[in-house]
Amino acid sequence: MKVTFQTCCGVDVHKSFLVATIIKTSSGIEPSYQKRRFSTFNNSILEFKKWLLENECLYVCMESTGKYWIPVFNLLEDEINVTIANPKWVKSVKGNKDDTKDSKWIGDLFRLGLVRGSYIPCKKIRILREFTRYRYKLVSCRSSEKNRYQNALTVCNVALDSVVSDIFGKSSTSIIDYLLEQSGTSINHEEIASKLLRNLKSKEDAVIESVEGYQMTDAQKYRMRLVRAHMDYITAEINDVDKMIENMISSNPDFENAVRFLCTIPGVKRDSAITIISEIGTDMSQFSGSKRLCCWAGLTPDSNESAGKKKSVRITRAGVYLKPALVQCAHAAVKSDKSPYYKKKYESLVKRRGKKRAIIAIARM
Repeated sequence: MKVTFQTCCGVDVHKSFLVATIIKTSSGIEPSYQKRRFSTFNNSILEFKKWLLENECLYVCMESTGKYWIPVFNLLEDEINVTIANPKWVKSVKGNKDDTKDSKWIGDLFRLGLVRGSYIPCKKIRILREFTRYRYKLVSCRSSEKNRYQNALTVCNVALDSVVSDIFGKSSTSIIDYLLEQSGTSINHEEIASKLLRNLKSKEDAVIESVEGYQMTDAQKYRMRLVRAHMDYITAEINDVDKMIENMISSNPDFENAVRFLCTIPGVKRDSAITIISEIGTDMSQFSGSKRLCCWAGLTPDSNESAGKKKSVRITRAGVYLKPALVQCAHAAVKSDKSPYYKKKYESLVKRRGKKRAIIAIARM
């Protein structure tokens, strides 16, 4: 096979140390190997960098092991071309592996150009990505707390969620506060009716009937107060993160222009546009085309065919953060009347392929 890199290095990264193997290909057929082990402390990584430069090795390949590769990448990226590989592309044979053999195997594959590099954006995009992904986790945590709060009401024989559309609205919150302040299980119907606002006043009898005879102990009330306090804290955290994200976007004209451009797409709002930018960046030269981008986002069906039979057409597990954002935008686009193209396309696909496959097809567009 043709040698792509005459001098390169394969690195097997761990939490406390890394093993590196420099491979040099001269005029002979067999390459030469140099192996060393370094700590993952900053001084040791800089020593590793110096060792690479002394051997005129400007191409390094390492697998994306958790977050352990990031400190090494941060100190090498300014002078050395670092390729981060998905572990499934450099996986060695079981039963014949150790740290030294793994680094040599990674280097041998990389030398022959058999390793597909992962997309690593610039540092500004990586920092923005940290905030958007943290916000995603906070929103998920708040949703879990909301479900826990609603389940607590169900356990206490409060069926208010069967009457109101939003259990966390003003009227519902006022009624729940009233129930938490009560010492017994009896309620004042007039007091409950006075807390109803707008359209909910027409459902006065149903609301009173949904909370009549509730069973709530002091311990359950205390737990519900804890859950609500946690929800309020998470909401405050989300607001702080949103302010920081907006400052980062507004301070960079390239980010702001890209976000505005994405917002012209039907179904894409500002929050979704920021998430998309934080995941794929603004430099589209990293992707050979739209198909490659869809594949990277995990929206392309697998190619698993053997003996003329297709075994699976499921989408991949990639795009853990980008895929949900694109699917959310697709749901909004098919409901929009301003641009009926996506809506008509979805309606034609859903008849043949079903709702789930149809919405993934819209997200891929």
